Amino acid sequence: MTERPSAFALDRRGFIRLAGTTAAGWIALGATSDRMRIIASLTGLPLDDELTRRSMTDSPTSRLGGLIVGLRQRGWVEGVNFRFELRSTFGGPDKLKTAVQELLELKPDVILTGSTTETAAVFAATKTIPIVFATANDPVGNGFVESLAHPGGNVTGFTNSTAEMGGKWLQLIREAVPDLARVGVLFNPATTPRAGRFFLESIEQEAATSGVSVAPAPVNAPTDIDEAVRRFSEPPKAAMVALVDSFLVIHRQAVVAAAAKHRVPTIYPFHYFMDAGGLMSYGPTLEVRSADYVDLILRGTKAGDLPVQSPRKYELLINRTVARSLGLNIPFTLLARADEIRE
Repeated sequence: MTERPSAFALDRRGFIRLAGTTAAGWIALGATSDRMRIIASLTGLPLDDELTRRSMTDSPTSRLGGLIVGLRQRGWVEGVNFRFELRSTFGGPDKLKTAVQELLELKPDVILTGSTTETAAVFAATKTIPIVFATANDPVGNGFVESLAHPGGNVTGFTNSTAEMGGKWLQLIREAVPDLARVGVLFNPATTPRAGRFFLESIEQEAATSGVSVAPAPVNAPTDIDEAVRRFSEPPKAAMVALVDSFLVIHRQAVVAAAAKHRVPTIYPFHYFMDAGGLMSYGPTLEVRSADYVDLILRGTKAGDLPVQSPRKYELLINRTVARSLGLNIPFTLLARADEIRE
């Protein structure tokens, strides 16, 4: 039985009814009809999380919704020639292990993962079932693929940040806070690439050229977040960089609340934090391209023959209301480069 909120199933059934087409019509688009395929997916978020619910709509701009829409355009329709199985890994290592095992027992045709942690867990459990990661950092360094151009093995997918992004985040927060003397780097060592070093190296390199000191602020539990941020509320003037980290995404409300409470300017890697009331973010524009690879794999292409793809566009978001609440006057030169300014 597919594990998902009931609203998702209702929305899906409603859409299929509205489509008003027969299985034969979909098969005519090119999808095979020999058997029901199983597409499995893991998410690190709770199934009742707002981001999970949003991604489960039939919108091409949501992650899972975009996948379903993209597959439909290629002749694959849920309930007609494929079944979609979603599991949440939220709840710690035991929950992750259980979710992976549940999916493997289904003998899926392809597994989609949403983070580096999940990809590592599935990759450790199977070297035969194709794996497509929707977002992952440093897939070569993590051993998922042999190279970006020629992955080999059973894994491929899409990266969402390069190591150089760390330096870019520091540049942007320095523009917003011109008198910045030090920067804290927020992350959970267990859930961010290379325990934080993947991004920290470029942050430290940029800091060395700008006279800013860098202080890692590792957190291991939600209860650590407030104190980690509070440390940067005292002089000399400080700001924070939140790294790409599934733990921080899950606990984004607590992170943003702590930054507001302690008046610490913080830059984030994803717009999810802006939706929670963050100051600014810089990261890849959401592009749902996984349907391309899932379709090819279902038709017989080996995952290892599909090159890992990088983001094609990045976006800068700034919230001027939050800036004013922090006593910041964002320079026009920075506002002019923003893709979106929120009030």
